[in-house]
Amino acid sequence: MPKLLFSKIRFYEVKDLMQNVKRSRRTDIVLNRKRHKEDIQCLTVQKIGDETQPSKLSWKTEHKLRSTMEKILRDKKYLAAFHAFLRSEFSEENIEFWLACEDFKSTASPDDLRRKAKQIYQEFIQPTASREINVDHHIREKIKKSLEKPTHSCFDEAQKHVYLLMERDSCPRFLNSDSYLSLKHKSRSLWYI
Repeated sequence: MPKLLFSKIRFYEVKDLMQNVKRSRRTDIVLNRKRHKEDIQCLTVQKIGDETQPSKLSWKTEHKLRSTMEKILRDKKYLAAFHAFLRSEFSEENIEFWLACEDFKSTASPDDLRRKAKQIYQEFIQPTASREINVDHHIREKIKKSLEKPTHSCFDEAQKHVYLLMERDSCPRFLNSDSYLSLKHKSRSLWYI
C-alpha cells in the first residue's frame, strides 16, 4: 500500500516542493541580513551640544553592540582588522589611545607611570598633539592637572569617552565592512573543519 501511495506522487510535484523549500531558505537568509543591517543602521550618533550621545537605542541593540566591541578588543585578529579599518577612516588614534591607556593601567613603577602619562598626554590629549583624540576641554584640563601626580585612573574618563565613540560610531560601520565580514566568514569555515 505505501508503494502505491508514493507512486501516485508525480515527479513535478516533488520538484515544486523542493523549489519551495529553497525559496524559503533564501528568504530566511535575506531577512536575517536585513535584520542585521537594520540593527546596525539604528546605531546612528547624534551630536548634542559638545557631547556625542546615541540616538534612541534599544537595550538589546546596545548590549549586543557592547559585547561585539568587547570581542573585537579581545581577539587579536579582529582587533588588527578594526585597527586597519580605523586607519582607512583616518581615526586610528582612537584605538591607539585606548590601547595606550590599557598599557598605562598595567604600569607598576611610579617613574614609568609619570613618563607614560606625559607621553600619552603629548601624543593624544594636548591641543597640538600629533594624534589628537576628540575629547572636550574639561576632560583635557582634568588630565593636565593630574599629570603632576598621575594615577592609574587619570585617563579613565577620556578612555571611556573614546570607547563609547568607537562603540557607537566606528564599530557599526566596521561590522558592515568587507574586512569584518570576510574575517567572520573565515573564522566560521575554520570552525567547521
